[in-house]
Amino acid sequence: MTGHPAPAQPAHDTPDGPPGPLDGLRVIDLATVVMGPYAARILGDLGADVIKIEAPGGDVMRQLHRRTEDGLGALMLNLNRNKRSAVLDLKSEEGRQDALDIIATADVLITNMRPRALKKLGLTYDDLAEANPRLVYCQAAGFRSDSPYADRAAYDEVVQATSGMVDLMRRATGKPAYVPTVMADKVCGLAIVQAVQAALLARVRTGRGQRVEVPMADTMFAFTLLEHIGGRAFEPPHGEVGFPRSLAPRHEAVPTKDGYACVLPYSVANVRDFFQEVGRADLAEDPRFADRDSMRQHIGHLYDLIAQYTPARTGAEWAEFCARAGIPFAPVLDLDRAGEHEYWSQGGMLALADHPDEGAYRVIGTPFHFSDTPAALRRHCPTLGQHTEEVRAEVRATLRARRT
Repeated sequence: MTGHPAPAQPAHDTPDGPPGPLDGLRVIDLATVVMGPYAARILGDLGADVIKIEAPGGDVMRQLHRRTEDGLGALMLNLNRNKRSAVLDLKSEEGRQDALDIIATADVLITNMRPRALKKLGLTYDDLAEANPRLVYCQAAGFRSDSPYADRAAYDEVVQATSGMVDLMRRATGKPAYVPTVMADKVCGLAIVQAVQAALLARVRTGRGQRVEVPMADTMFAFTLLEHIGGRAFEPPHGEVGFPRSLAPRHEAVPTKDGYACVLPYSVANVRDFFQEVGRADLAEDPRFADRDSMRQHIGHLYDLIAQYTPARTGAEWAEFCARAGIPFAPVLDLDRAGEHEYWSQGGMLALADHPDEGAYRVIGTPFHFSDTPAALRRHCPTLGQHTEEVRAEVRATLRARRT
């Protein structure tokens, strides 16, 4: 990513600056890979004290896209910032007891362990709630714990297939493909954050924590069907599944003279203005695009016509016209050159920071903006077990204070 990113942030490993909105909360990240750690990281960005409990071998994400043999993985740097790392062997009596002690001081626990593993380790909600009745315990595995699928492995692709996302790709492209991002992991991570904060709000009223379950399959099924349930929303059915605009042929970025762009005449007036601009007054008055219902029925043909005319101008020329006409427009962002785009560089969404071990790296910004309690980078991604003894000492002091 080239360009001129924001100035480097100073290296530090202690919270400083204004507290975030979740300051004072302790979150235990007992999860691996993306979904759970992503949710915990967001809570950390918002000011919570996040303790990541890792097995002696560490989270597998530590090894992904490493620059050096023993360095941190590229995904790990942003996925696990604003956390402290404590290495515990949960299969040993000492490690399990340390985990129980840490959880006894926590407000939130997030885990993606499957039910069978949690039961074997004695880390179910019932195992923990008596010692910490205020605990918000979030269990976020692939499938509902009361289903026959409870202990099945559920990677992002599995959930995309189970939830219908792959079928959407088939309907749109003709191939039953996966969306080329870990869609299920990230959407479900956001759902975890929402569910956890709702449970914390309920705790304010009741004084009690609770078990919260966020199954990936259920979350993505609801996400996928929202607009695509279509005529199947009615009983008897009143048509097929699918949101016509999203599944229409040529629902894609269009070519310009110097690249690609989203040129999206959305209203009847937008369509009329676009065709008048390109010298096609006949299409501006075409009955197929005369009202929203008719336009919806012919949306694929409309997209095809738009793509025939956009190559005649540059992206900048289309941007100027679309801004003047009120037509939705955006150039297609080249991710390699994201740092050159003024919106992202000026907004701090790709700032440089200095990691004590990895050196300069790009921090993916937090898209929340608070006037009084900002989200921020307060801790760089920890090395494996960096805070184990620090956390143990804190927890022992807290538990001693409670007993006296």
